[in-house]
Amino acid sequence: MSAGPRPSTAPLPPGRPCTSSASVPERVLLQRPRTLSAYSLDMIRQLLARAFWALSPWRLVVERVPDRPTIFIGAPHTSNWDFVFMLAIAWRLRLKLRWLGKHDLFPGWKGPVMRALGGIPVDRRDPARVVEEVIALVRTGTVFGLVITPDGTRGPHTHWKSGFHRIARATGLPLTLGFVDRTTMTTGLGSTVSVTDDVRADMDRIRAFYRDKSGYHPAQRVEPRLREEDDG
Repeated sequence: MSAGPRPSTAPLPPGRPCTSSASVPERVLLQRPRTLSAYSLDMIRQLLARAFWALSPWRLVVERVPDRPTIFIGAPHTSNWDFVFMLAIAWRLRLKLRWLGKHDLFPGWKGPVMRALGGIPVDRRDPARVVEEVIALVRTGTVFGLVITPDGTRGPHTHWKSGFHRIARATGLPLTLGFVDRTTMTTGLGSTVSVTDDVRADMDRIRAFYRDKSGYHPAQRVEPRLREEDDG
């Protein structure tokens, strides 16, 4: 793994929650501590996140904080540091996030830790089942923001996986475009968009956003493109 963020005094830009929809409970994604222990944990997370962004050369940039359930796209996914950035963003903005992780990350003592950090173990060898399980979880009414890395693993590949689009269409959840860009040393949340039945048009919008986002390791970046587009 490459060296991580180095000490810096880079300021943290403000991120403000967006105005809530009349049909959606206000700030449903923001964690609200209800007990003393939960409040203490929230304070610890806030302190850790503030310290991270105060000392990191990376800058947190937030276009708008979603206040309703959404699918957070994490891209380009090129480094283990992406996981650190995800936690630092979520804790700084008090977002209630869940993320999909390979099932082999959860054995033994690591399981409770990963689940406490929002992890949902999935078997990526069966993508169709993963999509079905996530859709079923969303439809239970549990409120959270779901983080998906559609460019898959950090190994060599040429296309994004289409599960995020199928989940968004099946559940009606919008997509919030998260990013990492080493060229500007910024990471954070971009715009939130709704998906349609026109996959190519949706991907054109997504490509336009990620066109200048390089990831932590630019050489490993994968262009946002689905195999379904090529097949069509």
